[in-house]
Amino acid sequence: MKSPARFINRQMFKTTFGAASALAFLTACTVGPDYQMQPPSLSQHYDQQAEQRLGQGGNKPGEQRIDLGKKVNGDWWSAFRSPKLDKLVRRAIDGNLELVAADATIRQAASSVAAAEGALYPQVDFGAQAGRQRVHNAKEPSTSNFYAIGPRVGFDLDVFGGNKRQVEQQQAFTDLQTHRYEAAYLTLTGDVASQALLLASASAQMAAVEKLLANDAKNLELVRMAHANGSTTQIDVSLAETRLAQDRTLLPPLAQQRDSARHALSILTGKGPADWIAPDFTLAEFALPANVPVSLPSEMAHDRPDVRQAEAELHMASAAVGVATANLYPHVELSASLAQAASGNGGAALWGFAAGLTAPIFNGGTLKAERQAAVDGYKATLAGYQQTVISSFGQVADTLQAINHDAEENLAQEDALRAAETSFRLNQQAYAQGENSILQVLEAERAYEQALLGQIRVKTAQYLDTVRLYVALGGNSVGVFEQRVASREAQKPSYQ
Repeated sequence: MKSPARFINRQMFKTTFGAASALAFLTACTVGPDYQMQPPSLSQHYDQQAEQRLGQGGNKPGEQRIDLGKKVNGDWWSAFRSPKLDKLVRRAIDGNLELVAADATIRQAASSVAAAEGALYPQVDFGAQAGRQRVHNAKEPSTSNFYAIGPRVGFDLDVFGGNKRQVEQQQAFTDLQTHRYEAAYLTLTGDVASQALLLASASAQMAAVEKLLANDAKNLELVRMAHANGSTTQIDVSLAETRLAQDRTLLPPLAQQRDSARHALSILTGKGPADWIAPDFTLAEFALPANVPVSLPSEMAHDRPDVRQAEAELHMASAAVGVATANLYPHVELSASLAQAASGNGGAALWGFAAGLTAPIFNGGTLKAERQAAVDGYKATLAGYQQTVISSFGQVADTLQAINHDAEENLAQEDALRAAETSFRLNQQAYAQGENSILQVLEAERAYEQALLGQIRVKTAQYLDTVRLYVALGGNSVGVFEQRVASREAQKPSYQ
């Protein structure tokens, strides 16, 4: 039969502990600043001249037009209309090791949040102790066995919210890691598209150079025949040989560019260059997006992972101020224990309840200095956030101007190519009829060669700058980690 006194004591313990906990919850407050998301930027333009020019473009071949105020929908790289590129980007997203590492880092940070949240709840431990003891100061010294076993409960009341601020700080750190994943995703997709375009450009330039080498060889043969007939000199033969040798030097660097792009694509997909070879690309497989959506600065700032990272860091700095502020106030803990203890032939149930308070009185100014350091750290992080936003606007403005000038250069290059091609053809005909010298033919060929390669390079620049614009605007990186988690959960087998 239970002792009435023991029952009453336990009831008093439960009532006291519950009342103290309720009182703590009712009186608790969270000190320090409550973080507020940064307001949208007041800027409405990146570069008004480029926006006006590109907003009216798209009327001539090779020109692009921007739709200011519209956001990218879906996978941004699909705008290039290359099924092969779509497949390659998806392969890279699934196999890239940096994304795998970023994924694991986010889950690690989420575990840290769960660990920090544990401090908001009572901590229950179970202890046991056993031993043998000897009593000397009794009338008759005796030796006996003893033991104690039972649970212990401790609870930090967190009256001023220091633990809550630590949870907030860890959650902001998890957000930071999520945005780093988004940044890695955006960089990856941009790199895959860029390397595929560089591979296509190198192949196109190599084809053009090989065609020019064939013309060089044909011209050399004509010069040698003319020299054999006595209608030209050895100097002309030497000039033709020199031109052929010089043009042959153009191939190795282009082959290196092609191979480097191919190797880069293998690495981006998580494979070694010898383990997986990227497919070949040609410029004809890509379509230059005629209309490019460009979100407003106020919206773009929240679509770029680097800006979102900077804001998460600002949130962490704000929470750090709260933690440092809470350290200036008293710290209250409740604890309770219940144990079954025995010594010798006697035993009893023991319980205890205690409340402890620790308050700083003098610490040499350490706690105030730590809070001031946290406040100054917040101000520094705020300035860094603002600088990141401004820099992102500058990057978009630079890319818009690059696309603007690419269109101008493309038109000029088209005219130069047509003129050079006509000049080269006329000079070849004139030389065959004996109306001009081989030097004139070689110079016309050189102009045509430069114009042909220039056209390919300008077209490549248009594609690459368009990729950079999509990346500068944030692409479709927001929320990609949540999509990855949802896809992973959907692939798990379900058991009934």
